[in-house]
Amino acid sequence: MKILVDADACPKSVLRICLKVGQSDGVPVWTVASFNHHIESAHHIIVGTDPQEADLKIINSTEPGDAVVTQDWGLASIVTGKGARCLSPTGREFRLEKMVFLLEEREIKAKFRRSGGRTKGPRKRTLEDDRRFEACLKKIVSQQRVSGSPSI
Repeated sequence: MKILVDADACPKSVLRICLKVGQSDGVPVWTVASFNHHIESAHHIIVGTDPQEADLKIINSTEPGDAVVTQDWGLASIVTGKGARCLSPTGREFRLEKMVFLLEEREIKAKFRRSGGRTKGPRKRTLEDDRRFEACLKKIVSQQRVSGSPSI
């Protein structure tokens, strides 16, 4: 098992939590980001600046039983389909059975924005988001260690 972090848009507090949990549980943490970002990590993978380059590297590096941290619903859909567990930086675990709904919602919002509409951005990050994320990540790591296999 490893923790893969989509570090291009990952909040610093989330990255710190991933590194702390990984170190305390003996799980390697891999960070993937373009060379425009300065990330301190023992297993950092630098990719180019093409729009989906970090996502493709994460997809190709993900194995069943891994934990992936990302805000990208499309990436979450693919890695959960590969048998990995996936969570957002707010501590929400993505479930395979909910992915169709999330992707449809994403497409509707994108279509609305393309036609000139405006949608809200993310709300300001809180300490509760950090607590929820840490609890979710610890639960996933613990469950993966016990079962040794993904739960889809």
